[in-house]
Amino acid sequence: REPEGPFGEFTGYASYRSTENVFVAKRIQMRRDAIFHSVASGTAADHILVSSISREAEILNALRRSLPNVRAVHVPLCTVGALMAIVSMKKTAEGQPKQAIMAALGTEFYRYWLDDPLMMYTCAYWKEGTRTLEEAQRNKIDHVCAKLRLAPGEEVVDIGSGFGGFMFRAHERRGVRMTGINTTTEQVAMVRDEIARRGLGGSLEVIDTDFRDVRREYDKVVSIGTLEHAGRDQLAEVVRAHASFLKPGGLGMLHFIGHVGRYETEFFIRDKVFPGGWIPSLADVIVAMEQAGPEGGDIENLRRHYAPTLDAWAERFDRNWEAIRALDPKKFDERFRRIWRVYLYGCAEMFRSSAGYTHLFQIVFSRGNITAGNYPMSRAHIYQRERA
Repeated sequence: REPEGPFGEFTGYASYRSTENVFVAKRIQMRRDAIFHSVASGTAADHILVSSISREAEILNALRRSLPNVRAVHVPLCTVGALMAIVSMKKTAEGQPKQAIMAALGTEFYRYWLDDPLMMYTCAYWKEGTRTLEEAQRNKIDHVCAKLRLAPGEEVVDIGSGFGGFMFRAHERRGVRMTGINTTTEQVAMVRDEIARRGLGGSLEVIDTDFRDVRREYDKVVSIGTLEHAGRDQLAEVVRAHASFLKPGGLGMLHFIGHVGRYETEFFIRDKVFPGGWIPSLADVIVAMEQAGPEGGDIENLRRHYAPTLDAWAERFDRNWEAIRALDPKKFDERFRRIWRVYLYGCAEMFRSSAGYTHLFQIVFSRGNITAGNYPMSRAHIYQRERA
């Protein structure tokens, strides 16, 4: 029996995306001592806010009984006697909502401070002699391609393909056929338009779907900056999906921010910049890989490379702030500017610190044990290719 209570329509300030939406309350009951007030936006409709007294995993399990398209839960705010949770929703054929943080800010916002034209919102690779952000991001893509030994004609899936930078450069440099997986509809539309403009429809495609929607197997798997968005309770499921994308004997790459040791993800980041984000420990990722089956063959720590990446982003953000503000003065106000400056400059110093516990890892893995036949016995092939 549903518990009694005031569950009518109301207006509230409850969204990280907007403080002016009208929300509709619904009742969901998990057990006798835990009643959920789920709040769905009547305008943006890409997430649900839940007031709860339970942990994330319990919230997720309870919501899925009534709302099967729920894919993740994040608790960013502790309130008196309750927790406020942001619930990420899958997009379905019926048009159900999904979380789209980057879409809320818009492609043009990122264009002003990411590299041009690849727009890679992940750590670059500043090998000796690198002078610009553009060069460093190309270096990163080439480094990943070399590690995975991408070869002409191979079919590669880019999980969390963003603005498509990796897809376009990998195809151009290595002749691979690329499929991108992305949950942000605006980015998918942008990449599809660029694929059509370049006449690459026979070699590149991008799919608007959840990262765990495994429709087929590929020769190689690339995942750059996806694990951080898996959520605290979804890591094992997302790693398992990555392994499922691979053909037997295929190679994959996990590129992700990870902790050395188990720590909470900074509240400021979860609340203000990446709602739903969760930085896993390297140990937990390795355990998830052991459980899912892929063998880890190589781990590289690129922590030092993130500081100059963030330095470059911050400098461009400051230099172009007036143009960014002009995109939408109400959205990109002084409070937003201060939050993002704290995020960019603060994270640069965090990665620069020699005493920090937040790092950037690249793990090469194989579906099935790595053999001399599918991977060289040393790293020489990586650097030989880069020198060439």
